[in-house]
Amino acid sequence: MAAKAVVLHAAILAATFVAAPAAAQTNDPNLSQKQIDCLNRTTAAGADCDKDGGAKNGGEKSGAGNAAGGAVFLPALIVDLFPNPPAPPTPAPTQPSGTAPPKAPTSTPAPAPSPSGPITPPTGLNLAAPPRAVSGEFVPDEVLVTVAGDAGAVQQIATTFGLQVRSQRQSRLLGTTLVRYGIPDGRPVGVVLAQLAADGRTQRREPNHIYSLQQTAGIVNYAFERIALDSKQASGENVRVAVIDTGIDDTNPALKGVIAGQFDAMPNVPIKKRDHGTSVDGLIAGVGPLEGMAPGARIYHARAFEGGKSSMDVILSALDWAAEQDVRIINMSFVGPKNDLLGTACRNARALGMVLVAAAGNNGPKAPYGYPAAFDGVIAVTATDAKDGLMPQANRGAYVFISAPGVEMLAPSGAGSDVVTGTSFAAAIVSGAIANLIHATPDRSADDIVKALAATAKDLGPKGRDNDFGYGLLDIKAAGAVKE
Repeated sequence: MAAKAVVLHAAILAATFVAAPAAAQTNDPNLSQKQIDCLNRTTAAGADCDKDGGAKNGGEKSGAGNAAGGAVFLPALIVDLFPNPPAPPTPAPTQPSGTAPPKAPTSTPAPAPSPSGPITPPTGLNLAAPPRAVSGEFVPDEVLVTVAGDAGAVQQIATTFGLQVRSQRQSRLLGTTLVRYGIPDGRPVGVVLAQLAADGRTQRREPNHIYSLQQTAGIVNYAFERIALDSKQASGENVRVAVIDTGIDDTNPALKGVIAGQFDAMPNVPIKKRDHGTSVDGLIAGVGPLEGMAPGARIYHARAFEGGKSSMDVILSALDWAAEQDVRIINMSFVGPKNDLLGTACRNARALGMVLVAAAGNNGPKAPYGYPAAFDGVIAVTATDAKDGLMPQANRGAYVFISAPGVEMLAPSGAGSDVVTGTSFAAAIVSGAIANLIHATPDRSADDIVKALAATAKDLGPKGRDNDFGYGLLDIKAAGAVKE
């Protein structure tokens, strides 16, 4: 069953990716220890397991195919990013580490510590809490933990719980040490999280969730007219905007002089696609024929996605770097499951005065809430077309804050241009529009901006705020006229 899951997931991500082997995973809180042992083929289970990994003493079988929940058997992309070698010598580490993210825009992140040596699976570990049922996609053999203590405490926790230290760094936005522990013996992520809860030095324990860029398959940019922004007067001059996205083609004429700094949060993964990030940057601050909403804005671009995917650990690294650049706006055109670490980082970034803008998601009316957009303090943006109609693929929900153009718009893409559609691009329009507000009134606070957007939006759909359009269509002229 695991092999089928590998092939299916790899095919969905990209035909060029090679699937990676992974142990059977389940986060079913109803499993007995015997069933967990059978899933992981431990010696203790012995002959009491059937050929599919289930316990013979009754109950429903559990295996990688039917009990994996949101587990992802990751392609070569993520395997390269999160190495799990069987024994020394180990490959070169891939994650940035150190006491803080690099401050210089072009600095090279320090290498992460190599995973600790061969691990003996622990025995007799008690569950301090019920095994968590983990929702959404996640790296199946890793957990993210914030640790109170020094490097010695980090390693002691790894030894006690039979884990590998794959990376550790001091997170500015989390205000503590973030450790990425590997699970070398196939224990389910939900079980390991429950076990770690027994150690008081572990403050927060989360899966390493997977996040996806929000672009749908695809003229001229009609956004200026729809959001009441005069293209001849539009300016975000010297407003610092962070974008967390794919790599970009900074040779595209639309980005000439636009990019003030770059950071690669996944430096050992080759860049294959640059379209999405180039489009987002261009819609915010592009110059020339493909002018963005806020020409003159200074873009600080963090590459954190490849093949449309990233992980929580990588995204947090990019967010920390963005915070170091003293930006006023952070654009997050991606969606994934709820994760407490991401929520904390967003809350602390907002407390530092940053305006957070995120895509609401392109997964349809019945999709679960998309994060980070659904966190308090984040502006969740949905996409509308040239006639103010809602994009059919858009997520719905009470978290949707505002609508903006995002259907069939011409934008820079790679070395040229393309027609793009998605809440990713609607979020970029909002980020650019907010840069205009900050340029006009630099002392304007994040709270004041959010209130002004809500108070002046053009109502669409049912009267008042609704689950489809939020407060309605962005009206930046009206928002700019609101007095503080």
